[in-house]
Amino acid sequence: MAFAARAAQLRAQGHHVVALSLGEPDEGAPPAVLAALREVTDGRPLPYTPALGLPELREAVARRYRERHGVDLDPRRVAITSGASAALLLVTALVVDPGDDVLMADPSYPCNRQIVRALGGRAVEVPTSPATRYQLSTAAAAAAWTPATRAVLVATPSNPTGTTVRREELEGICRLTRERGAWCVVDEIYLDLADPVDGAPPSSALALDDDAVVIGSFSKHTGMTGWRLGWCVVPDRAVDAVERMAANFFICASAPAQHAALAAFTPESLALVEQRRLDLLGRRHLVLEGLARAGLEVPVVPDGAFYTYVDVSGTGLGAWELCERLLAEEHVALTPGRDFGATTADTHVRLSYAASRSELSEGLARLQRFTGRLRSSSS
Repeated sequence: MAFAARAAQLRAQGHHVVALSLGEPDEGAPPAVLAALREVTDGRPLPYTPALGLPELREAVARRYRERHGVDLDPRRVAITSGASAALLLVTALVVDPGDDVLMADPSYPCNRQIVRALGGRAVEVPTSPATRYQLSTAAAAAAWTPATRAVLVATPSNPTGTTVRREELEGICRLTRERGAWCVVDEIYLDLADPVDGAPPSSALALDDDAVVIGSFSKHTGMTGWRLGWCVVPDRAVDAVERMAANFFICASAPAQHAALAAFTPESLALVEQRRLDLLGRRHLVLEGLARAGLEVPVVPDGAFYTYVDVSGTGLGAWELCERLLAEEHVALTPGRDFGATTADTHVRLSYAASRSELSEGLARLQRFTGRLRSSSS
């Protein structure tokens, strides 16, 4: 947020800032969703929906899991939420009591640890490395386990690294949590942006462990970031508790957004977002080539989401200083590793390739100019 504020100041001064720091797709909601929103906001009453969401939207989410991931999911287990952030809050409140430990990868999305701490738990950040694709492994989770561990939180694909957890590792983590009587919580908000595996869509954790808790979102895959609409899937035994918390915390998610989101599941909308996913692959190649020309290393090539996690230790600058200077000198915004944990705080930065191709090309050209000056000054 500090860099976003500085970027806004530069824009106010008339500078063209290339923002490669935000995880926000440059294309918005599919046309069918926009048309559905216009239709539902025609003056008709829009009362509260049930706390867990419109029944037909819960059914649509469950049907998507069945058709894409082969998971036979009872819609009763789907809770529609005000964005994935609200789903994360509900799920954390479900699985964490004060004094409980939650294992998660370092690096990881910063709000994960903050919500755990806000609810009285302890976020146990387990250091990772390129050898484990910056992801938790079964062995690392077992080694970090404490008597107070009540949940393991996995994100696949991950923010900030764009990497997935391999199926065998995810199965192992699910098995570990079952055997030790803990919860396995899997953030899957980027799942439908992940690369196919052997020609098939990547597996949901629900296909590996029906008892897992998963979090999903309309924001990233469907381009509906500002609509604030997500979901969580919980075991049947937890539905009543989640419903009570949802009613007390939020009453319900936005009614017009829910009605419009039904159009995200039309064949036309699904074809469009798949086309966008394929376009992101082209942007990924553009970014990886540009970073190589800039002399910057990507230790693990991303296979999902729209992020690259870049090792900048070879520049001679720490991640924070590099981001400060790059923004000040070339007006390019990246996110320093400090946001995501201690392990890579000073050595890595996150680059989002959710921006347009033209912005990516311009930002990479400026980045190459910047690193070229660094090399010239050091020599």
